[in-house]
Amino acid sequence: MQVIFKSRQSDSAALREESLQRVRFALRRIKTVVLRAQVMFTDINGPRGGVDKHCLLAVKTDKSGSVVISSLASNWRSALDQSLERMVRNLNRTIHRQQRKGRRQARPAMEVQ
Repeated sequence: MQVIFKSRQSDSAALREESLQRVRFALRRIKTVVLRAQVMFTDINGPRGGVDKHCLLAVKTDKSGSVVISSLASNWRSALDQSLERMVRNLNRTIHRQQRKGRRQARPAMEVQ
């Protein structure tokens, strides 16, 4: 699984390492399905503060295509954690649906006498 990090923040070196660890940890159980994960951070209104930390998490999977999750929070860690939580829940649900769909077999019709 390839993890790509993008940010224009001044403290992006520390943010990068923590983000890469968090993404790898959160997606560890489904890493065989995930081909690439991309994390992008932007500060919407600059240094003014508030709920303005935007995290965009895009994941490309082998069967389900791409899934993009976005979240806003007051700090980087919360924004990333919210995005990761939603991403894992979404991917688990998708994987579960695909497994159930593959298991269904046609039942023989009842014979009418």
